[in-house]
Amino acid sequence: MAEGCLLYYITDRTAFAADEPTRRRRLLDKISEAARAGVDYIQLREKDLVTRELEMLAREAVDIFRQLRTENREPRTVLLINTRTDIALAAGADGVHLRSDDITPPDVRAVWEKCGAGAPAREVSPREPLIGISCHSPEEVKQAEANGANFAVFAPVFEKKDIPNAQPAGLAQLREACKVKIPVLALGGVTLENAKWCLEAGASGIAAIRLFQDNEISAVVAKLRGMTPRSSVS
Repeated sequence: MAEGCLLYYITDRTAFAADEPTRRRRLLDKISEAARAGVDYIQLREKDLVTRELEMLAREAVDIFRQLRTENREPRTVLLINTRTDIALAAGADGVHLRSDDITPPDVRAVWEKCGAGAPAREVSPREPLIGISCHSPEEVKQAEANGANFAVFAPVFEKKDIPNAQPAGLAQLREACKVKIPVLALGGVTLENAKWCLEAGASGIAAIRLFQDNEISAVVAKLRGMTPRSSVS
């Protein structure tokens, strides 16, 4: 669906030092900024929110895309909800992002078809969900491909300062993980300085939280899109 380096913004409103209403507003502003900048995917990953609050936030995010369309913009960005197929359907999101130990893509598609058919959700959700999976080894990436995932996010590639005990997979493992037909995006300690190494190892793009959330997204997008990946999502 995209030319050049695929870009994946993972949200984390708790990183904003503010009260909860301000955090939500700042996060929605970032989602709008990312969509306007042409980021390919946004994963709403606010895992601490209860179902009602997460659904409300997801609906607000979907409204941003609708607003862009009224401004004669056609967003290239798609919205994925972390693990919650029910909320993705209810809010009209484009799909879900699954954990490696989550339900399988066929399970998601079965729920999407069963719960969406003839229901209001079907009016706002795409007929086929886009499904990404978090993977932590080349074997998990191969399993994600076999299960019919649209793409995989491989992590952590580099050491993460906020998770000091997490063992980085490294570029050799990333290179091995990218020997599949589906796109593999690199996540974990990725910066503008080392992103090119990930792409040279075969990654189709870059996934990140702070790289997007802590910077001017349009500038990050311009720099990353100037790099050459291996492939893109079809």
